[in-house]
Amino acid sequence: MISVVILGAGNVGTHLVKAVQASENLNLVQWYCRDPKTIKLPVKDVELCTNLEDLKMADVYIIAVSDKAVSDLSKQLPFENRLVVHTSGSVAMKHLDMKHRRGVFYPLQTFSLASEVAFSDVPFCIETMEKEDSSFLKKLSIEMGSPSYMINTEQRQALHLSAVFINNFTNQLYRIAHELSDFKSINFDVLKPLILETAKKVQLMSPYAAQTGPAKRNDRVTINQHLRTLESHPEYQSIYEQLTQSIKNTHGFKKL
Repeated sequence: MISVVILGAGNVGTHLVKAVQASENLNLVQWYCRDPKTIKLPVKDVELCTNLEDLKMADVYIIAVSDKAVSDLSKQLPFENRLVVHTSGSVAMKHLDMKHRRGVFYPLQTFSLASEVAFSDVPFCIETMEKEDSSFLKKLSIEMGSPSYMINTEQRQALHLSAVFINNFTNQLYRIAHELSDFKSINFDVLKPLILETAKKVQLMSPYAAQTGPAKRNDRVTINQHLRTLESHPEYQSIYEQLTQSIKNTHGFKKL
């Protein structure tokens, strides 16, 4: 039985708590958060800890807090030479306090409290100082039902940047499309099959090969019509122009 302490009650920390609890071979020893009121979901059979001095012995301590808080929290932990890992995509492993056995256990997925996540769809990017800790974290990911990959800091930061384009930026484009459709009293549900098909296609072919649309075929009439439609939304017009130019550059058309 692997014993786990999770530090942090945000989106990632909450989903990790649920994943650990769901595993037969993992034991959630404690869940640390400074203020229990920050926990948004009901939890059962969890020992909450609000004081770092009260942390119990565990096989691994998983820091799931904001990037800027990772280093300070690792320094405040009242012990040394135990395995302490963080879950950040962008923070280098070296920012964990050197008194610990340091590692990274980065779940490459988007987490929201209102949405359930199947951990079979959550690849963990693992980095450690010691080989035996890598093997341990691989076993931890297996017990959570997740695939894992050995990824160094530079690779992980590139993955995190890629994930921002894939998820955060794409979601903002969904939000813009939602606003534009609402403006014309169109139900956004009409667009959802297109969202699903777009995601499905890149499982089967490269994004380059999957590209379609007016920019790909250099359809200037349609592009200009879209730009005129967006004249009342100059911010969105600018985004449209930049993305259109990027697609045109990729597919051999240099001018908008």
